[in-house]
Amino acid sequence: MSTTLTPQQAWEQLKAGNRRFVDGTVDHPHQDAGWRATLENSQSPHAVIFGCADSRLAAEIIFDVGLGDVFVIRTAGQVIDDAVLGSLQFAIEEIDVPLIIILGHDNCGAVTAAVEAVQTAVMPKSFMRSLVERIMPSVMAARSKGITDVNGTVEEHTDQTVHRVVDTSYAVAQAVKEGRTAVMGVTYSLSDGSVKIGDILGPVNP
Repeated sequence: MSTTLTPQQAWEQLKAGNRRFVDGTVDHPHQDAGWRATLENSQSPHAVIFGCADSRLAAEIIFDVGLGDVFVIRTAGQVIDDAVLGSLQFAIEEIDVPLIIILGHDNCGAVTAAVEAVQTAVMPKSFMRSLVERIMPSVMAARSKGITDVNGTVEEHTDQTVHRVVDTSYAVAQAVKEGRTAVMGVTYSLSDGSVKIGDILGPVNP
């Protein structure tokens, strides 16, 4: 089962949902028992949202969508690993999802840790180090542009992740090349709930 939406149509749905969320006029769609029953044997989400695991960044809520609407992947700082790449490949090859959103947010703790590691030359211990190491290239890319603050670095990290996903995943790269999928960088504001668009690869006009 696959969606019939284009990347642009998928984005328009998410954009409208976020507008409702910001305005306080949410619909809470696709959350009733009848709709739940229709999803028992198949799914047809219209977007992948690969975002930070922060508790304040609940993708289904901020885009006002429901069951079966989005395929969600979350890691702290939206860092890429093999499980993320496998999940993206599944979403593209098995259910033909037309849009991938890379979702960051301001005041991100994982990005803050990476920025502080650069500033102090002291790496965190244990598994936090793995997170920071994966974010460090984005921190350095930001600094090469004169960006040293956390929120500016979050935006750069989101954009960098857009390109890393396409560069790393053959399945995603092919889908983007063929116009079947787009990858968008999006940064969420914790204070007002709005989203800011970053880099886009593929056929979407923000």
